[in-house]
Amino acid sequence: MTRPGRFRAVVAAAGLMGAAGVILAAVAAHKAGGAFLLSASSMLLFHAPAALLTILLADRQIVHPRLGFAAGCGFVAGAILFAADLTVLQFLGHSLFPMAAPSGGTLMILSWLTLAAAGVWPGTVTRL
Repeated sequence: MTRPGRFRAVVAAAGLMGAAGVILAAVAAHKAGGAFLLSASSMLLFHAPAALLTILLADRQIVHPRLGFAAGCGFVAGAILFAADLTVLQFLGHSLFPMAAPSGGTLMILSWLTLAAAGVWPGTVTRL
């Protein structure tokens, strides 16, 4: 897959994350005890724009493109994993799998650190 194709996949995923975040917020507003859904919604809504901006910065080579792409993918994967685990917990009463939400949270933290590294990494890469 070409670089623009890989970038588009992250953009599409971020769009779906935004839509899911709004849906989960709406469901939480109408469901008693929807705290898990509010947390899931927040992570999706915070990290969807972060993924979009990171991909834009990587595409424009304002940050290191490979590290920026990795950070954008990490934002998507981490937020989806975190939100999916909390949503399953809210509706089914059990975790997606052991340590799913903490794993997603850790991936989001690592993605922020990767973005920081992408911003200070010396030189640029012209080709992914």
